[in-house]
Amino acid sequence: MTETGSGTDRLEPPLDTSKPHSARMYDYFLGGKDNYPVDVAAAEQVTALFPAVSAMARTNRAFMHRASRLLAERGVRQFLDIGTGIPTRPNLHQIVQGIAPEARVVYADNDPIVLRHAEALLHSTPEGRTAYVQGDVREPGKILAAARETLDFTRPIALSLVALLHLVADEDEPARIVRELLAQLPSGSYVTLSHATGDFDPETWERVVEVYRKGGTAAQVRSRTEFSAFFTGLQLLDPGVVLAAEWHPELGERQGGTEIPLYVGIARKP
Repeated sequence: MTETGSGTDRLEPPLDTSKPHSARMYDYFLGGKDNYPVDVAAAEQVTALFPAVSAMARTNRAFMHRASRLLAERGVRQFLDIGTGIPTRPNLHQIVQGIAPEARVVYADNDPIVLRHAEALLHSTPEGRTAYVQGDVREPGKILAAARETLDFTRPIALSLVALLHLVADEDEPARIVRELLAQLPSGSYVTLSHATGDFDPETWERVVEVYRKGGTAAQVRSRTEFSAFFTGLQLLDPGVVLAAEWHPELGERQGGTEIPLYVGIARKP
């Protein structure tokens, strides 16, 4: 794990630029420059199928900002963000430490290029702390073990799996992954989820998913019912499971319209 002010050297895994990576495609959709021709080619295939994909990425990011702000305002001071992606300001720690400078944030991702940019995620306030874990959500135990070095697992933690579970296929048991992550978090913790859906245009999204799968990413969109199942046994916050643009737009940073096919929700562990 890389940590603020640690000064330790790390062995960086090699970048594979022979096939597209979802984090670098997402960076392209957001207008970033940390991507390669193979990522651009795949991203442009997706854009040709679904022209609103860049607006969808911005809508998702705006939801993350609103959700993180709301939880920080509710008193949460610890955040575990899995599937962080390439840093794009403001990052989650900048949102929550702007409200609570003492907040602690652990980021996790499995793309080596995110690791190379991790320093941008580690500029914590003096009162708080940030850290980065190179890890795969399909191995939740390893991420949680590393996160314990920074987070206090006796106090509530806000788990963020934003735009991540639609990159986990059914055979990797995403519901089990969510359960295993939440099982080690104390009562009063939260989970924030967002997920692409094919509910409104299944044929287009079948084609989009195929672009990702051909590139080696196990993409899979899910219905509202399937997405809602991730919150089983938890206490959903109002307004429940809704499209991203409908989730507390009064908190600001509303992007896109209700037609963006992205379900979101936040729930509390009782």
